[in-house]
Amino acid sequence: LNGVWLGGGAVSDMEREGGLKPGELPILPAAKALRDTRQEPEDPYLFCMPQGAVRSQPYPWRWVQNYTHKKPTHLFQLHEGNIHTYRQIFMDGRAHPPELDPTWFGHSIGRYDGDTLVIDTIGFNDKFWFDRKGNPHTEQLHTIERWTRVDMGHMENKMTIDDPGAYARPFDLKFNARLSNPGDEIMEYICQENNQYGIAGGHENPVPKLYQK
Repeated sequence: LNGVWLGGGAVSDMEREGGLKPGELPILPAAKALRDTRQEPEDPYLFCMPQGAVRSQPYPWRWVQNYTHKKPTHLFQLHEGNIHTYRQIFMDGRAHPPELDPTWFGHSIGRYDGDTLVIDTIGFNDKFWFDRKGNPHTEQLHTIERWTRVDMGHMENKMTIDDPGAYARPFDLKFNARLSNPGDEIMEYICQENNQYGIAGGHENPVPKLYQK
């Protein structure tokens, strides 16, 4: 799992980017109605909130485990973006607690199936969006990720989504991550909750205008 990675999840549209055909996402009518009311400037991610499940970000990330010479008990996914967020995956064989306080990244337990890292997660809150399109979920969300490094420069994430509160049946998505350039590292990223800069504050990105004639 070593290296600095880019991608591995949805950004704009999890249906299209996850390998499904248009209209194939088994979204329930109430969840679709909620999605249709959402506008991109309201995206919690733009206000510096964690991206939660399914979603990726345009910034690098990496895996870090607490042991290399014996079986790890903890694995962390460190994200450059949005307040240097991280996920904690328990690798010591524990089960999910019977009661959980809902959180942005949920409670994750992991194991290896051959060369594939399998991560089982429950206990999500319902605050984050799956993508910029605004696809929603409920606190019933349960995800299973299967991360496999298919070659030196690419990693595949096959993800099963099960949320009976928002989707008619479980469904599978597939995303690809690529290894970042040699020498790249995670950089400092400053982003505060309730950010008022950029689109979240109603301001257009001024950079493109600098290049307009």
